[in-house]
Amino acid sequence: MKPADKPSLSDRLRSLGVKVGAAQLPAPRPEMHYQIESVLSGNLIFTSAGETYVHEERFAADYHHGHVPIQLQASLNVMAAWAGDARLRDLPIESFAFLDTETSGLSGGTGTYAFLIGAGRFVNGEFILQQFFMRDPAEEPALLEGLGKFLASAQALVTFNGKAFDVPLLKTRYSLNAIPVPFKDFAHLDLLPLARRLWRDRLESRALKYLEENILFAPRTVEEVPGYEIPYIYFDYLRDGDARPLKGVFYHNAMDVVAMAALLNHTAKMLEDPFHEGIEHGLDVIALAKLYEGLGQWDKAARLFEHGLEKSLSSESGQGLSQESFTETVRRLSVLQKRRGDFDEALRLWEDAADKGHIYAFIELAKYYEHKKRDSKTALKWTKSAQKQLERSDLPAYIRKHWMDELAHRRQRLESKLEK
Repeated sequence: MKPADKPSLSDRLRSLGVKVGAAQLPAPRPEMHYQIESVLSGNLIFTSAGETYVHEERFAADYHHGHVPIQLQASLNVMAAWAGDARLRDLPIESFAFLDTETSGLSGGTGTYAFLIGAGRFVNGEFILQQFFMRDPAEEPALLEGLGKFLASAQALVTFNGKAFDVPLLKTRYSLNAIPVPFKDFAHLDLLPLARRLWRDRLESRALKYLEENILFAPRTVEEVPGYEIPYIYFDYLRDGDARPLKGVFYHNAMDVVAMAALLNHTAKMLEDPFHEGIEHGLDVIALAKLYEGLGQWDKAARLFEHGLEKSLSSESGQGLSQESFTETVRRLSVLQKRRGDFDEALRLWEDAADKGHIYAFIELAKYYEHKKRDSKTALKWTKSAQKQLERSDLPAYIRKHWMDELAHRRQRLESKLEK
């Protein structure tokens, strides 16, 4: 073979399946020019731990989120009693900080950190929202220091599921960075448990976004990002440096914080004036009655149960109770009247419920005549009527057995008394 016919190195590499030449190489990744500063306006805040990026928005005190003003227009007396923290009753609204975090995961623990923290406060007639953003994980100490400065003069937190998630997570991050927790001794009002109390029986979800749409009437715009996507968007940002998708994350966080301010005002007004004509749905009134019953305010609770029943019978409101809710409400009201010592009213309610065939009412009447009136004969009559009603009912087997055993025992005792 002549030297000219000898295969070149490139020929040998190709014969082995190795691609050669620049044409086969992937194109270099273009340098990104979409840093957070070019996507959202903001400022660098300098702390003893370095600098952190902060985006700020301001809302006038008369700003409405949907149909509801964000400025507090009612006292927090009832809410403080419900939360079991008298400090909430006495603090001015300027002492409250509304807080929400966006995190690298939902599991919590030392492997999860808050890369975006939104905090809002009422200052000089405005609602100031600051969003502290971690451009790089190395900035976490500065972010935590910056948040601490913003919270320095506050004395209470308002969150939504914050007691279970946001606050424990932030306490862990402060501890890991050896920074004192700025809200360690704050009063804390978590609105999620209250929302569950008020709307558990009426709404299919108590998620904050759902409450915005159905209670505050404040649907979010197309900028909204689903919460489950947020960690992935942040990890993509850390990998490729493109901050544009984060704009929707900032919007999501901002709306959460503003919605909490509006929801606080809305629920405070409901609790302060539970008979207000603006509370249209019977189930909302019943929920308020249950809350007041739990607080030991039995007179107001009884009147609210009655008010809820009245709404359920109103053909004009269109907000009637289901048969199940109506029955449960009558039962609770009758028991509450008995607890208050108002047996005349309780007796009327039990008799009305018995006419409708409700087993509990027969049993309450039997108890009343046996123990209150010492009238075993009438008590036995109601017990027998309850047994007949139960035989005709279509209740589940385990419920029928429970009531059958209860009534058989009561009938045996009453018949023994009458034989003596």
